[in-house]
Amino acid sequence: MSDAMTQSKNDTPTAQEVLAFLKANPKFLQQHPNAVDYLVPPKSADKKVKDFMSFMVERLKQDKQKVVSTAQELIDNARSNMNNQQRIQNVILRLLEASTFEEFIEIITMDMATMLDTDICVLVVESDGTDIPHIHTSGIRMVPEGTIDKWMGGKQSLLQSNISGIEVIYGGAYTLVQSQALLRVDISMNTPPAVLAFGSRDPMMFEDGQGTEQISFLARVVERQFRTWLNLPQ
Repeated sequence: MSDAMTQSKNDTPTAQEVLAFLKANPKFLQQHPNAVDYLVPPKSADKKVKDFMSFMVERLKQDKQKVVSTAQELIDNARSNMNNQQRIQNVILRLLEASTFEEFIEIITMDMATMLDTDICVLVVESDGTDIPHIHTSGIRMVPEGTIDKWMGGKQSLLQSNISGIEVIYGGAYTLVQSQALLRVDISMNTPPAVLAFGSRDPMMFEDGQGTEQISFLARVVERQFRTWLNLPQ
C-alpha cells in the first residue's frame, strides 16, 4: 500500500473517535444542524434514538414553516401587484374618458393620486421659453431648463425611499413626502422634458428595486394623450 493511501486511511476517524468527539461536544448538532442531512437514523425504539428522531422532526417542522412563510409572501406580493395593476388600468380608462384637455390635466393633478393610493401627483415641466401650449394650469409645476435631466440621471424612472420632499416639485405639500416615484414623460420632440411625480408620506411606498413596468406604461399613455389633445408630433 502506498504512503498516500495509508495517510488517507489514517486521516479517517474511527467510530470510537467520532463517539468521543460527540461526547466532548454535546451541542455539535445544535450548532451544525445541517449535519443531520448526512445521517441515517437507526430504526429503533430506544429512548435516546427517540430523542434524536424528535430533533429531526422539529427540523422538518421548521423547514415546513419556512416554505409556508415564503409561499405566503409570494401570494401577498401577487395580490399587491394585481391591485396595483387594476388601479393603473382604472386610471388609464379615466384618462381616455376625458372630454376636454382641462379635464385631462385635472385627472392627472387631482384624481390620479387618489386612484393610485398615493398622497400627491404632480406634472413637472421644464421652462425653456417654448413651453407646452396651455400648460400653465394649477397642479403643474415649472422648473428651470436642465433640472429634470439632473434629477433623472439618464433614467426613465426613479424610485426613492426615506427622502425629504422637494418643494419645487410638491409645493406646500413637500413636508409630507417621504418617498417618491419620478417618471419621465417625453411628450414630443418639440416640447421640453417633463416628469410625473408621485409622492407618499409612507417612507417605503416607493423604493429602488421595485418593478416599474406598470407605472412606466401609465407614463407612455399620458405622453400619447398629450400629443393627441395638443396635436403635437412625436
